[in-house]
Amino acid sequence: MVGGIKVSRVSHGYGQKQALIDVSFEVEKGAFCALLGPNGAGKSTLFSLLTRLFVPRSGDVEIAGASLGRDPRQALARLGVVFQQPTFDMDLTVRRNLKYFAALQGLSGKDADRRISDALERLGMAERANEKARALNGGHRRRMEIARSLLHDPSVLLLDEPTVGLDAATRRGITEHVHELAANTGLTVLWATHLVDEISAGDRLVVLHKGQIVADGISEKIAGDLSLGDRFLALTKSEEVAA
Repeated sequence: MVGGIKVSRVSHGYGQKQALIDVSFEVEKGAFCALLGPNGAGKSTLFSLLTRLFVPRSGDVEIAGASLGRDPRQALARLGVVFQQPTFDMDLTVRRNLKYFAALQGLSGKDADRRISDALERLGMAERANEKARALNGGHRRRMEIARSLLHDPSVLLLDEPTVGLDAATRRGITEHVHELAANTGLTVLWATHLVDEISAGDRLVVLHKGQIVADGISEKIAGDLSLGDRFLALTKSEEVAA
């Protein structure tokens, strides 16, 4: 599993409430995997465990072959994260935001400048480098955050509902770009969402509901003779499906 993600029998709760129950799945190196679930399914809890904000009550997580439990520093070094809420300075330029993050990663000088330029070019943001973050639209802000998450050359990229608040066209552009990153660079992607239209027929798909995995496989095979939205509704009995 070097380069991928392995979640093994992970459970976690808050007091008496179980948020995740014996969750296990693997994502191969270079795969784009959608983690689909209605609000309250446990997606945010799982991402908190994957990023070591929480420690699971039981089970283990491996990031690119490194155990979060036994070697958290090595595992986290291989991880890039785009959180649901923006985490940048609105009054700094795009480049200054990325330079600040690069410094936190121990990157400086020409190496940092090269990585920043490469990441911005990869995300179609090179021409925005000297604009303040405040001047960017929602889609470009998200691209900036994705570029920032790639500066230290992670093996695995986690994105927690990264298109919240964006219009349909912008959401489509972001999802397509991240698909291309996985396909062209070998980056392993776990993309959390509650929106079925962000998932392609050939995507790996894990469906989470009430803290448990209710489906795991290729999207079109899980959907079967139904639309993915209808299959999701049947699996979760939820009215929160958006398409």
